[in-house]
Amino acid sequence: MKLNALREQRSTKVASMKALVDKAATESRDLSADEIKQFDSLKVEERTLASQIERAEYMSDIERRAAGEPVSGAPASDLDKLAGSVLTIKVIQAQMNGTPLDGAEAEYAKEAERRSGRKAEGAFIPFKNLERRANTTTTASDLVGVDHRATDYIGPLRESLVARSLGVRVLSGLVGNVSIPKYGNGLETGWVTEGQAVPEGVMGFDSVTLTPRHVGGKTEMSRQLIQQSAPGIEQLVREDLSFLIAKQIDRAIINGSGLLGEPLGILNTAGIQTAEMPDTWLEVLAMLEKLDDVEIANGRWLTTAAIRTLLAGTEKVVGSGSGFLYQGGSLADLPLVTSKNVPAKKLILGDFSQVLLGVWSEVDILVNPFAEPAYSRGGVQVRAMATLDTAVRHAQGFVVATGA
Repeated sequence: MKLNALREQRSTKVASMKALVDKAATESRDLSADEIKQFDSLKVEERTLASQIERAEYMSDIERRAAGEPVSGAPASDLDKLAGSVLTIKVIQAQMNGTPLDGAEAEYAKEAERRSGRKAEGAFIPFKNLERRANTTTTASDLVGVDHRATDYIGPLRESLVARSLGVRVLSGLVGNVSIPKYGNGLETGWVTEGQAVPEGVMGFDSVTLTPRHVGGKTEMSRQLIQQSAPGIEQLVREDLSFLIAKQIDRAIINGSGLLGEPLGILNTAGIQTAEMPDTWLEVLAMLEKLDDVEIANGRWLTTAAIRTLLAGTEKVVGSGSGFLYQGGSLADLPLVTSKNVPAKKLILGDFSQVLLGVWSEVDILVNPFAEPAYSRGGVQVRAMATLDTAVRHAQGFVVATGA
């Protein structure tokens, strides 16, 4: 049987045992004779599966050594499948109750530690697990019980996180500092007559570097929310934690200063092309021309809602009925999106695949049930941290317009 299938079976057995114990605890009683029999049977099966997993992992390591591959745990494909089974809420509950992780959560955390080469302060969860937000049972009371509607949860208004959706390249599984060779200048070429020497040039190279930088934040969650809510709360807890991390990553990609541990963003990268804020069709085309001149064809626009409004109210040619600069979701037939993370009076045109996002650490979740003021309110404090950096491969791939 495949390793991943064994892991899934073991996780199912563990979940079944937990369901029996939780049911008895909810009804304030001990396990019945039939339930004890079921529990003991599941325990034997879980231990058998654990032994099979250990043997399968050992054989997998041997096979990779024989093939000359690095032995660093489960293959990437298996780790990705395992990541899909990890529940953030189970990691938080285990830390809050002082119990060890089990199932997919334990296996993923162990593998992530092995791959990153460091011990998590709390427990690692998949970086891509963080997607949405949650709060407390006071603001999400319908989540406690059977008939809840997690998908209808109404959260607070907040800025859009868009930089990564524009095509930023993500480099995961990094260990040391990263230096990526970058083409500088190349050979000289030209036409020559018979017997004449061809032009001589020297190839030059540069590099793009990525250095681990740490980002994190804390949030408070009610104990009741974490302990009593139905499984749909998982999506909401992810959202609460993700916003702590994603907002900072988004802002760093766009406008990071490069100082005090912060990554260097697009707007502060040396060599970015500049322009005046366009208010005519010809000035828009002039910005596009700047990208064409450096062989960049995959351009997209990023700006503020205020600038988008101005562009949407400006005719291409005044009084001609030729349409407006921004209409139908695009400017000059290229997609335009807005974000509050873009500074005022800035319009960015560029190929966002020129941005690298290097990830050294999975998101590290640490629960502190004794931190004030959460402790006094019966809640728990949850801290999320990640280690990453950003860099722009070719600064000429961006044109930034500034003005009123």
